[in-house]
Amino acid sequence: MSSAAEALSHSASGSALFRRCHAALEAADALVERLAATLADSLRGPDGRLDGAALDARQFAVHGYSWYATYLEALRQTLAWAERLSEEGSFGELEELILTIGFGEYLRQMAGGIAMTQVEIVRPEDLGLDRAAIAAFWTDDVAALAAASGPEARGRLAGLIEHGLDTGHFGAWGIDETLNMVRDQFRRFVEAKVTPHAHDWHLKDELIPIEVVQQMAELGVFGLTIPEEHGGLGMGKTAMCVVSEELSRGYIGVGSLGTRSEIAGELILANGTDDQKARWLAKLASGEILPTAVFTEPNTGSDLGSLRTRAVRAGDSYRVSGNKTWITHAARTDMMTLLARTDPDAPGYKGLSMFIAEKPRGTDADPFPAKGMTGGEIPVLGYRGMKEYELAFDEFEVPAANLLGEKEGQGFKQLMATFESARIQTAARALGVAQNAMEIGLRYALDRQQFGRAIFGFPRVHGKLAWMAVELMMTRQLTFFAARQKDSGKRCDLEAGMAKLLGARVAWANADNALQIHGGNGFALEYQISRVLCDARILNIFEGAGEIQAHVIARRLLEARNG
Repeated sequence: MSSAAEALSHSASGSALFRRCHAALEAADALVERLAATLADSLRGPDGRLDGAALDARQFAVHGYSWYATYLEALRQTLAWAERLSEEGSFGELEELILTIGFGEYLRQMAGGIAMTQVEIVRPEDLGLDRAAIAAFWTDDVAALAAASGPEARGRLAGLIEHGLDTGHFGAWGIDETLNMVRDQFRRFVEAKVTPHAHDWHLKDELIPIEVVQQMAELGVFGLTIPEEHGGLGMGKTAMCVVSEELSRGYIGVGSLGTRSEIAGELILANGTDDQKARWLAKLASGEILPTAVFTEPNTGSDLGSLRTRAVRAGDSYRVSGNKTWITHAARTDMMTLLARTDPDAPGYKGLSMFIAEKPRGTDADPFPAKGMTGGEIPVLGYRGMKEYELAFDEFEVPAANLLGEKEGQGFKQLMATFESARIQTAARALGVAQNAMEIGLRYALDRQQFGRAIFGFPRVHGKLAWMAVELMMTRQLTFFAARQKDSGKRCDLEAGMAKLLGARVAWANADNALQIHGGNGFALEYQISRVLCDARILNIFEGAGEIQAHVIARRLLEARNG
């Protein structure tokens, strides 16, 4: 069959499939609406508003609702992706199988139970639904998609992705020509400059070579979303996702180098004075200045309202004293976005301010040469290319002109505005790690001979790999949707949170299953999958732990119901 005829064939079959998926999506939407209504009734206080104590007491159900809502949005965006491809004539058999298997599997899980973690399965009954409500969800269309998503379909999909190692094609992403060119450029960079060396950097626990950082700067990584008038490329968050995924596919440390520049650039662009923008943005964009984010403190975690680091005004400067921890890339950077308390009497978040704090770049011999600042490395399992540090400040001086926006008490609000972008970028990093895990697992399965054949031929091996390809695409489309919302100026904290929540789980699942495919060899440090497993584990912790993320999603959705 010619390619044109094949496209026409899949377009025709796609129309019927799309109708079935739309009907199933309506059933899933109704199920999630019933879950929300039932749950919300049990969480209202006497005043009709959500009761915080009740939310905590029913945390399992509340977080489970977040997962159901996330699955629903992933289904919606996957179907929208498929329909766009069909309109473009790019909806082939591979994409059709991804849609069918993805819908069938997620619908099955919505009826039978969604794994929030390996030991926490949330089911409709846990949120108060009875058997009749679950039966109403299991329509003929839902049942048909579930039946079509089994081992036979996965085996066929596995046969189609087998050649993806040579072509880089595991399903069309649905991005435009410009973004495809960006993707190809960074894929080539990763294959030449990152992939051959990443495992060695990890095993030796070395910083990513500064030469690689400089080459990334030349490619525009650090100024990707900074406007052109400030020295950047002026591209959107969707481009950020494409670049972050491709870089993280090579090594999460490389993909994460741009995160701190993204945070610093967005903080200054949205909140800085004209002088601060002129002073910092072009240098951030060019990579002349490497920033780090200094927010977290010992024993606070996600509770930023409990931060104790103090910044006291003394003439034309502030003197910062306190302790910070889990500060990534702290030694080899030139500037810190530093969150500190300027008003000790203001409760919680109200007394926090953000500073653009300069520091000299450290060396191996003297990592923290700044007066009033000391630090020590935190040894970690993975995510090693930038290193993690504990920092201590003792009367560390920051010019008053470096108070962001020259306004005290705005730090938490300023930081919160960056969370959407940070979580979208983290979801993209998770996709890169997950993609790398799948490719490593696929390569090993094709090469490894057991019982007279490649282990790829065994259904429980190629079935794992097929599902990796499916869930990767579903999560990618959810992430792109969040990015498009951000690019169009719409609020997207909900969508960004969902993408990060799902992406982190997919990265860990792919890495864990790819290691399983390696068998005992996967446990050996010499095999790359051992590194990828360690790198994947952090994604469900930083930028909002999975539990925190699920709580935020649920609260946002339930509060919206209450008006």
